Amino acid sequence: MTAVTIEAIPDARAGAARPTTTGGFDEPAFRALLEGLAPGAAARERERRLLHDEVRAVQATGFGAQRLPVELGGADLPFETVIARLVDLAAADSNLAHVQRGHLAFVEGLRLETAIGAGGPGGEPIPARLRIWADRVRAGEFVGNAQSERQTLGELGTRLARRADGSLRLDGRKFYTTGSIYADWIHLAALEGDERVALTVSTRQRGVVSIDDWDGFGQPLTGSGTTTFEDASVEAVEVERGGDATRSPLIGGVFQLVLLAVVAGVAERALADTVAFVRPRERTFGFAGSRPPRLDPLVQAQVGRLSAVAAGARAIVLDAAQTLGGVLERTRRGEAAGHEARDAQLAVFRAQHTVPTLVLGALAELFEVGGASAVGTGPALDRHWRNVRTIASHNPTVQRLAALGQFELDGTLPEWSAPGAPAAGTTAPPGGTSAQRDGGEDV
Repeated sequence: MTAVTIEAIPDARAGAARPTTTGGFDEPAFRALLEGLAPGAAARERERRLLHDEVRAVQATGFGAQRLPVELGGADLPFETVIARLVDLAAADSNLAHVQRGHLAFVEGLRLETAIGAGGPGGEPIPARLRIWADRVRAGEFVGNAQSERQTLGELGTRLARRADGSLRLDGRKFYTTGSIYADWIHLAALEGDERVALTVSTRQRGVVSIDDWDGFGQPLTGSGTTTFEDASVEAVEVERGGDATRSPLIGGVFQLVLLAVVAGVAERALADTVAFVRPRERTFGFAGSRPPRLDPLVQAQVGRLSAVAAGARAIVLDAAQTLGGVLERTRRGEAAGHEARDAQLAVFRAQHTVPTLVLGALAELFEVGGASAVGTGPALDRHWRNVRTIASHNPTVQRLAALGQFELDGTLPEWSAPGAPAAGTTAPPGGTSAQRDGGEDV
């Protein structure tokens, strides 16, 4: 397949027409785009070139609209299919896959809000808000996410209030706002009086500013910096009050599984880069020998380990995606048993420990294939470990292990609540708890 340039992909936000093959998702264009993205990923990181054009190119393939339900004119593709493509995107550029996190979770929320058969003969009418959002998503508009704040004990300080004319204004400062620097809209949590609310705000106004001040040693292009809101206008229809407790762990699982898909994709790219590094090498290291490194059984063993880990990581992620996807669908249909959301959450928790642990171990050892040459900035093999270590730091593995242990021992899970949320009851804070959704830090 011939690789395409970024410029060859239509700008979705400009409303350009795009070819369709599967309900609005252009698979050939997506695959060609991946081939064009992968060779420059290391250079983009090294030069800190933000991914504005690349994000638009991905959206132009229909990637962000794959899960829109048929009731909203979408492709209605299986959740695990989207996660598998996300792994592929991460293998081309882990930063570009990572920034999809908030958008994919937002679209999943739209699915859960849309009644099965709505808009059809005898079905429920589709709310105007959902129709508007479906049009936006199909047009390639991109949704970022902003939850975390640097407050004492994670308290929520961003405020939604009314102006004198009754319109809504938003003021506050968010950190770790992944993808928001590229976004048309930002989904976030705020306080309206003493009530925690979820809302979506347009970035096309002076009162919303995202800054590229993320200083982590990995995932440098995710735009995970500061976003400020100063007298930003919010449409009343974009404010969600109240919430559904059954949806919080499910949407939280989407957030976390996106990160695990990125880790699996990094493992695949690390394998490809390591093979490309070893194959042409003639110089030995350690003890002089008569055979090139690619024929050295010790080097072969290291590459073999990375191959097994990459395949295993993908398999674990897709297995968890199938579990979560099934529960999401049954929940939308009103058919999910009471324990299924919990079981899906546990499946993601187990993967959150297993996948990063396997991948980080293999990435730490891959440098054994080439001695000092393997740590050069040219091959940039170190970026894979740095990127996965950064992703794995979002949610402490030990916290997930403790939760799993608690469940295995007494059948319960820890009670987590969102900063600024009302006391625990029968409903969850809009958008889910911070621990369930974002692990606190929304990098």
